[in-house]
Amino acid sequence: MRSVLRDDHETFRIQVRRFVEREIVPHHAQWEEQGRVPTQLWQAAGRAGLLNTTLPDPYGGSGDFGHACVVIEELARVNATGVGFSLHSDVVAPYLYTYGSQVQRDRWLPAMAQGQTIGAIAMTEPDAGSDLKAIRTRAERNGDHFELTGQKTYISNGLNAGLVIVVAKTDPSQGAKGLSLLLVEEGMPGFERGRAMQKIGLRGQDTAELFFNKVRVPVSHLLGEVNQGFFYLVHQLAQERLIIAIRAAASIESFLARTIAWTQERKVFGQSVFDYQNTRFRLAEAKAKSVMLRTFVDDCLARHLRGELDAERAAMAKLNGSEMQNQLLDEFLQMHGGAGFMAAGIGSAWVDARVARIYGGSNEIMKEIVARGL
Repeated sequence: MRSVLRDDHETFRIQVRRFVEREIVPHHAQWEEQGRVPTQLWQAAGRAGLLNTTLPDPYGGSGDFGHACVVIEELARVNATGVGFSLHSDVVAPYLYTYGSQVQRDRWLPAMAQGQTIGAIAMTEPDAGSDLKAIRTRAERNGDHFELTGQKTYISNGLNAGLVIVVAKTDPSQGAKGLSLLLVEEGMPGFERGRAMQKIGLRGQDTAELFFNKVRVPVSHLLGEVNQGFFYLVHQLAQERLIIAIRAAASIESFLARTIAWTQERKVFGQSVFDYQNTRFRLAEAKAKSVMLRTFVDDCLARHLRGELDAERAAMAKLNGSEMQNQLLDEFLQMHGGAGFMAAGIGSAWVDARVARIYGGSNEIMKEIVARGL
C-alpha cells in the first residue's frame, strides 16, 4: 500500500478507472488515427468530475493533487496518451486560479471544469524551446488592449483549445524577465491554427501551430501582472515535471505487469520465455528499478502535497523517471519479440515515451538544474 494516497484518493481511482475503461480504451486507437480526441469526451469527463480536480467548487472537484495523480496514473496505465486532461487541469487551470483575477476565474474556470472550454499553453516557438529569453512573440500595449504578433509550435490541445495562455514579450529589453501571459480566446480576429502536426508518438493528442497576426487582446486578458510571466512559469514548472515523473512510474508498472504475463504465456523451444534465467533476471532488475522510482516519486508527491517540492527535486524526478521509462519500455518491447514491434500495446507506449525526455524542459536542462546544487 502507498502511504502517500488516502482512502478518498483510492475511492476516486475506482471512479476514474471505470470512466477510462468505458469512455477511452475502446476508442483510443481510432483517435490516434484521427490525430484528435473529440470534445465530447472532455464534456463527459467534466460530468464525471475528472477535470480541475485540485481546484475548489465551482472551479473544479474540491480535491488536492493526490486526485490529479490518480487521473494521471489511470491514463498512463492504459497508455491513453491522446487525452490531454493533465495539461488542461494541472497546468493551465492552476495558472488561471493562482494568478488570475476573480473575474477571470469566474469567466473561464467553471467552463474548464465542465469540459466546455479546453485549455492550452503556448510557450514553444520554432526558434525557442527551453530558452525563454529567445521568445519572439510580441505583445505591445496600445490603449486598452495588447497587439499580439507571433507564432507558436508543438502546442498540445492546440486544435481543441478554446482558451490559450500565450507567453509573449512585453518588454524585449528585459529578455526573459520581460515576458507576460495573455489569455487568448478562440475566435479572436487574427488568431489562427495550423493543421494537426504529425508526430511519431502521442498521435491521438492534437498538437498544432498557432499564429497570432495583430490579435487585439484586451488588457483585462492579461494574466497576473505585466512582465511577471517568467516568474509565474518557473513557479509552476515543479508540478509539471512531477506530472511527467508520475506518468513514467505508472507506465513502467503497467507494462512490467503486462510483460511478465506475456513471457509466462509465450513458448520458445518448449518452455515459456519467463522460464529462461535471462528473462527472469531482466524482469527482476526492472522491478527493482520500478519500485525505487515509485518510492522516490511518491516522496516527491508527498512533498508537493505539503507545498515543499523544490525545483531541484522535481527535476530529479522528471530526469530519472523519463530516462528509466525509455530504458525499461525498450527492454519490455524486446521481450515481446515481433509482437512488440506492432503499433499497439508496448510498441505504442515505447514510441510515446520518447517525448518525456524532451517536454517539460529537456533532460539536459534537468541536469543543469541539478548541477547548480552540487
